[in-house]
Amino acid sequence: MPRTCRVMGPVSTSKIGLPLEISLILLHVGVVGACTVSVVQPRYLEVDSTSETVTLECTFSTTGCSSKQPRSLWFRCGAQQPEALCLDGCRNKADKFTVEETLDQNRVSLTVNRVSSNDSAIYICGIAFPHEPAPRAKQTGSGTTLAVREGLLSREVHSLLIVIIALFSVYITGVCVIFTVLFRVRSKSNSSRSRETKEDSQKKSARRIFREIAQELYHKRYVETCQQPERDGTYENRRALPTSGRP
Repeated sequence: MPRTCRVMGPVSTSKIGLPLEISLILLHVGVVGACTVSVVQPRYLEVDSTSETVTLECTFSTTGCSSKQPRSLWFRCGAQQPEALCLDGCRNKADKFTVEETLDQNRVSLTVNRVSSNDSAIYICGIAFPHEPAPRAKQTGSGTTLAVREGLLSREVHSLLIVIIALFSVYITGVCVIFTVLFRVRSKSNSSRSRETKEDSQKKSARRIFREIAQELYHKRYVETCQQPERDGTYENRRALPTSGRP
């Protein structure tokens, strides 16, 4: 059963169809001829170009098939010619594509590494039982349209912003620490100054009281000293008066 693959622009599914005879590729996997396979894929997936990787999921179900493990295949229809992916398995993560199979759970996935805008395309998952003669033993999904959008910032600028934010966070933390230390030092200084001011005030108060007492004692001493000659003069005058009054 032939299937066609639409040619894409950056990720547009235009009507210019380059027929991809996926069934012919599936026929190379095994002879047409005995079970039913159903393949399900997400219809659309959009990622930013700053993403390092993106994984496309594919699940399938079987009816009346043998217990032998099926084979998974991936196809891509994009701006270039339609192409079959990972015919050698793509197990190395250093490759552009990496295939992971969990066939006992009826699940396979294709990971696109080092994502770029050129990876925008329709990715089709195929499942085939090579030893089953039934025509529906080899089926493909409807395809997942992968749209890689150019980010507002390049990866270099993105990394630079992360570094700047980290440095700014360190700077803010340092300023807060310095402010806290200075605040504590200033609080201690104000406390010491307040204590010294209180002690000075107490000393000044004691000095003032002592000065007042000294002035009062001095005043009393001065008064007594001034009054003593007056008393002595009065006494002498009284003694001289009878002598001067005789004939």
